[in-house]
Amino acid sequence: MSFSSRGQADKDFRVEVEAIGHVRHKNLVRLLGYCMEGTQRMLVYEYVNNGNLEQWLHGNMRQSGYLTWEARMKIVLGTAKALAYLHEAIEPKVVHRDIKSSNILIDDDFDARISDFGLAKLLGAGKSHITTRVMGTFGYVAPEYVNSGLLNEKSDIYSFGVVLLEAITGRDPVDYARPENEVNLVEWLKKMVARRHSEEVVDPILENRPSKSALKRALLTALRCLDPDAEKRPKMSHVVRMLESEEYPLPREDRRRRRNQVGITETDSPRDSDAEKSDNPESRLNSRRNSNA
Repeated sequence: MSFSSRGQADKDFRVEVEAIGHVRHKNLVRLLGYCMEGTQRMLVYEYVNNGNLEQWLHGNMRQSGYLTWEARMKIVLGTAKALAYLHEAIEPKVVHRDIKSSNILIDDDFDARISDFGLAKLLGAGKSHITTRVMGTFGYVAPEYVNSGLLNEKSDIYSFGVVLLEAITGRDPVDYARPENEVNLVEWLKKMVARRHSEEVVDPILENRPSKSALKRALLTALRCLDPDAEKRPKMSHVVRMLESEEYPLPREDRRRRRNQVGITETDSPRDSDAEKSDNPESRLNSRRNSNA
């Protein structure tokens, strides 16, 4: 790297870190300071002493017990609220770029605290995306970001969807110890839902399983976040409402868009076409629930 390029990189790093340092939310770990020396950079955060979500799901914190379904949903809801704040409540918005279970710390009250803003980028007003070197963690990175290097908040939303699936299933995003057709968590889960086996994906360690409606709500929220078309992924504020609601409502603008896509206006019949139902994970889960009724 040339001296001028390095100088610009250092300047960008300072701007981003100082902006993030002013961010305050109960579900974010506070950035206390930073240090730069040569090519070395260090971020200093407040200490959170109850492990992280990865440790509770897959690691040594399981020796202390396991997370109940309610605790898991509390953690993912707090994570969703923090991301909604970063993406929608501040300017410039902050794209975390490395949402994963090991970066979701857990405090003594089992509230989520997103940490590690070392890869975060700022997205100013009027910018739909930025172009950057692809960074993140294998298994969590959005496919369009991998393919193009174009980054915006939709990449975080995809990563959140993977984390939500981890919480539901207790599985790693990529696990080569499993059979070949189960290595990739996202692909395996989509196949299970398509085959009407959604109730079989719940983490078997859970003694008290979620209700059918709670499982449906969590799975549908995750699948919306994991939509291959980034533009169809919901905003994080919508994700918060999905997770908090007793039923699973589609945001009004999404319902309108889906109807218009199949030539149905707001005054026409709201019934989905058969083709749309076959591609819609919500209709597959509804079909399973109705067949069991």
